[in-house]
Amino acid sequence: MVGPTRPQFVLFGSSIVQLSFSHGGWGALLSDIYSRKADIVLRGYYGWNSRLAIKVLDQVFPKDAAVQPSLIIVYFGGNDSMGPHSSGLGPHVPLPEYIENMRKIAVHLKNLSDTTRIVFLSCPPVDEARIRTNTCGIFSELVRTNELCQKYSEACIKLCQEMDLKFVDLFSAFQKRSDWTTACFTDGVHLSAEGSKIVVEEILKVLKEAEWSPSLHWKSMHTEFSEDSPYYLVAADGKTTLNPSDWTFHREIEWD
Repeated sequence: MVGPTRPQFVLFGSSIVQLSFSHGGWGALLSDIYSRKADIVLRGYYGWNSRLAIKVLDQVFPKDAAVQPSLIIVYFGGNDSMGPHSSGLGPHVPLPEYIENMRKIAVHLKNLSDTTRIVFLSCPPVDEARIRTNTCGIFSELVRTNELCQKYSEACIKLCQEMDLKFVDLFSAFQKRSDWTTACFTDGVHLSAEGSKIVVEEILKVLKEAEWSPSLHWKSMHTEFSEDSPYYLVAADGKTTLNPSDWTFHREIEWD
């Protein structure tokens, strides 16, 4: 590992996590926002459901690791919520089992350390019409509906409330935009840059409001090597230098 050691934020989940550095994704946005403050670590797995996730918990998050994550953001549910295939194959996980799998994930992560914080992302909606168009002839008996997404989203949120976990209600957050079906997805399921901006906004809102010590909101965190230096660009007065350590003017959005 390169140093100095920074707080580690791990993104753990299925394709919405794996692709979070693509298409102006939410993982890439978080890496920019937390540059010089925390390392964003990607552990995303295309096509995975909660059954697969619980099998690798000890490998991805070993309890005896010398350094434990400061924050873990978890997303599973989109694949679990797909309708069952007649063959018995496929990603579908019955709702009661999904809830218990997510509970197992939460318990394991809570036990990593007293300072490891957790945020669950609930299942977002999908553009059903585009899914039918994009997958016709590729997949067999593909059932992906917003009715199912909502059930799994609500179950995830209820579990978080029971276990005192922070969460983001993506199912509701996306639908606050009138054009969410066309603006938020690349293919009806995976997130566009606009969809990712919603995810980031909601995550930052949770981190800002959380009464955690230390705070994990980016404005409250230490900036690495932020001391003044005579080697920085000289200011207009010709006598002092400008410290650029916390400059954010390059960002398309000035995040709160």
